[in-house]
Amino acid sequence: MTPHNELRLLPWSGPDGKPCYLSTDSNDSHLSRLADSTEEIQLGLAADLVARARELLSDADADPLALRRLSADLTEALKDAIRVATSRGHRLPARHPVTREDKEWPQLPAAAFG
Repeated sequence: MTPHNELRLLPWSGPDGKPCYLSTDSNDSHLSRLADSTEEIQLGLAADLVARARELLSDADADPLALRRLSADLTEALKDAIRVATSRGHRLPARHPVTREDKEWPQLPAAAFG
């Protein structure tokens, strides 16, 4: 659950193109559920575009205009996927970095690295 004092990056921009954030005490609020649903739609569309790209790129006679449009669509899908990943990454629990004292690290000879 996202603490109420952290903002959630929403999967859409404001009218001026700037990021939108949500502050809520509940991951089950209407706006949180809408954001979750929008993220799933965006990721699904991106997966469909990847499938379409594989198909189109395997066609040696693909129309250059279709390839250009695909490139634009993939760029938008990648932008959306990065926003989703950023938002979800910010909501992961903080982890402390593993240090040498925390873990027994394997000892390898220098020759193991070529």
